[in-house]
Amino acid sequence: MATQYIMQRDTNGWRLQVWFSFGLAVAACGAGVVQLPGQELDRAFLALGLFFSLFASFAVAKTVRDNRDGQIDTASWVMTVWIAFCAAVLLTAWGLWRMNIPVWEKSYMLVSWLFLVSASFTLAKTLRDAHEVALMERSSVQMPEQVTSSN
Repeated sequence: MATQYIMQRDTNGWRLQVWFSFGLAVAACGAGVVQLPGQELDRAFLALGLFFSLFASFAVAKTVRDNRDGQIDTASWVMTVWIAFCAAVLLTAWGLWRMNIPVWEKSYMLVSWLFLVSASFTLAKTLRDAHEVALMERSSVQMPEQVTSSN
């Protein structure tokens, strides 16, 4: 028996909140990287780590959602996605920990980075939900109604 899902469209308020949170997370991370004291190499490393974490978060969200009803991706792909996500998190955390900056600045970057990862997962889910609802609506419109005739 196939799994059935009840799909509802998200409210405009929810979509606004998700996009605002994602934009705020990106802005907070960007401001932190730009204004971070220290060497340019440290800022460049942190910026790359944030981008790596951002893209790895979207990849994990998509892979998990694609495979929720059964594995459709190869085991190698799933393993690669999870390894990339773990590497992004661990390497970015290690680089942030090793930076020679005050604790409060590390804390700011840590919180804004975690906010970015969380907002990425929420945005990915919201976009995927909207896509699936649109697909369901299109398929229900295109399905001809069954006509019964009585003799």
